Amino acid sequence: METNISSSIFIVFLYPTPNKLILPLIFFFPKMETCFTILIFLCISAFIKTFINLINSYKNQTYKLPPGPSKLPIISKFLLVIKSLVELETIIRTLHSKYGPLITLHIGSRPAIIIADRFLIHQALIQNSAVFANRPPATAIAKITSSKQHNINTAAYGPTWRFLRRNLTSEILSPPPVRSYWRARKWVLQILLDRLNSELANAKNGDDHATAVRVFDHFLFVMFSLLVLMCFGDKLDEKKIREVEDVQRLMVLNLKRFNVLNFWPRVTKIVFRKLWEEFCQIRKQQDNVLTPLIKERRKLKEERLSFHAKEDDDDDDYVLAYVDTLFDLQLPEEKRQLDDNEIMSLCSEFLDGGTATTTTSLQWVIANLVKYPHVQEKLFKEIKGVLGDAKRQVMEDDLPKMPYLKAVILETLRRHPPFHFLSGHAVTDDIVFNGFLVPKIATLRFMLVDIGRDPRVWDDPMAFKPERFLNCEQNGEEMFDLRGSSEIKMMPFGVGRRMCPGLGLALLHLKYFVANLIWSYEWKPVDGDDVDLEEKQEFTVVMKTPLRAHICPRSK
Repeated sequence: METNISSSIFIVFLYPTPNKLILPLIFFFPKMETCFTILIFLCISAFIKTFINLINSYKNQTYKLPPGPSKLPIISKFLLVIKSLVELETIIRTLHSKYGPLITLHIGSRPAIIIADRFLIHQALIQNSAVFANRPPATAIAKITSSKQHNINTAAYGPTWRFLRRNLTSEILSPPPVRSYWRARKWVLQILLDRLNSELANAKNGDDHATAVRVFDHFLFVMFSLLVLMCFGDKLDEKKIREVEDVQRLMVLNLKRFNVLNFWPRVTKIVFRKLWEEFCQIRKQQDNVLTPLIKERRKLKEERLSFHAKEDDDDDDYVLAYVDTLFDLQLPEEKRQLDDNEIMSLCSEFLDGGTATTTTSLQWVIANLVKYPHVQEKLFKEIKGVLGDAKRQVMEDDLPKMPYLKAVILETLRRHPPFHFLSGHAVTDDIVFNGFLVPKIATLRFMLVDIGRDPRVWDDPMAFKPERFLNCEQNGEEMFDLRGSSEIKMMPFGVGRRMCPGLGLALLHLKYFVANLIWSYEWKPVDGDDVDLEEKQEFTVVMKTPLRAHICPRSK
């Protein structure tokens, strides 16, 4: 059979052999449909990669990886890579019931070891925290969004990670700076109440006392207003805040779509060229929106230093911003300052971490209070018991006097954690854990959602019972430990060295806004609607059907 060489396709693979020689492999394809060519290309590449991996198998043959299903065909791997772990939860639970608390999945180029048992998680992240505190190498997308792992979440365990985390916790998240933002919280609370009151004023349903509102959009805007101020130090106008919100949401909501680009990136960047260009365009939009704010703040800081304006310390409009703390940082390993792109990545991380999780949890709290009015009424009575007949907002000093409020927040975090899996961990070196080999090339994922819903730990775990968290204090010490120091019963913020550093700030924001929303309004379900608590994976795990509720101003 004759073949027209000029109209055919040649594909060349370059693979290293075990002795590090480069092996050129040339494949010839007659002219055919592009999609079919790509499919064959991926299959052959997967076969060669698997063959090379077998040759370069693990040196430690004494112990094996945790059990799991056989390695998947290339098409199955591809389909799994583009799905989130939350979407695979049912499959993962089935595998855990079959193989045990540690399982291995061969999805991408690195084995994924998934741990679901709370005692093993405690052993790994608390008892052996330093060993399990590393991060896997960044994916193709994360290399760009994190500026080559120069942010706190993705940085490898070491001096740079400790330095960046210490800066955030000491300068922004420790109690004194958190307290210094009280005016900012009061400012955004008033924005939220004004927006809800505007909904009431514009109601066109014939009821002057109640209207149905979609709360998530309001919550998201005010949290961005607050975090933008904490990050850049300015009370931006609504248009500017919207620009920041839009570009940050555009990136995080598309991360799942971009996940396919992490699967053999040299290939998928070509095959999915338009998707890659879309990602690059969004990243450029982030640069266009955030970098001017960074430069403006740097200019302001330089002006303040040049005039030695110490009197500005008493200026109500001036607050120390997160970006202020980044300008003069000297990276300990690279002996240089952060560049603008790295500062932008750290600011983006700060904005996403402070808005998405808190907004998600705030909606879940209000949704449960609408669904269970007896809980809402009990919470209102507690608030009234503290404020009495005072016609004022709930102040931050009032919050420690409201144990039921804290119980409502904790019960929501137990029942609806913002994330169902922790970010990927890695070990610093090959180790033996629970009788299995955990190689440093593996990505470890810890399944946290089932711990908070474990009937062996919690009575009637799927019920919403804030009372379970009351009477948790004895002899002045808090018996329930979110940090999991002695035992892990729930871990919505993670545990160990990689635990979310914003735990205290998140709890404060949730208590402050929930207390004022319940003090200001009675929240009721929309007529004929039941509050649907079904979940959906976005950047966080959100309500599949966003909450709509009637709000009625309270006559105090």
